[in-house]
Amino acid sequence: MINYITLGTNDLDRAGKFYDELLAVVGGKRALTTDRSVGWVGPKGAPMLMIMKPFDGKPATPGNGSMVALTASSPEQVAAIHAKALALGGTDEGAPGPRGEGAFHCGYFRDLDGNKFNAFFMKR
Repeated sequence: MINYITLGTNDLDRAGKFYDELLAVVGGKRALTTDRSVGWVGPKGAPMLMIMKPFDGKPATPGNGSMVALTASSPEQVAAIHAKALALGGTDEGAPGPRGEGAFHCGYFRDLDGNKFNAFFMKR
């Protein structure tokens, strides 16, 4: 249903390096680079994640209420994604751990431009 997600950035090089390392934790690879954008692909069928300088030339800002969830294969991978984001300069928005009735495990963080993410694992 979702083909790709685009997030704004004010520093394409800095954000590109952040996501190169962060998305490698879940098998993401850079697939597209232009003078205004960078995109990563993951496992077959997963949406592409793109970062882009805003087309209108105004500064990029994080969306209020917007969040991107990255699929993790285990609670341990949730912790690894969260830890990598913080090591790369991201900020903590909620430590990894079980949520709700324990059906899912997640950790929240923000990237270098303030975009909110959730590393997410659901028990099935």
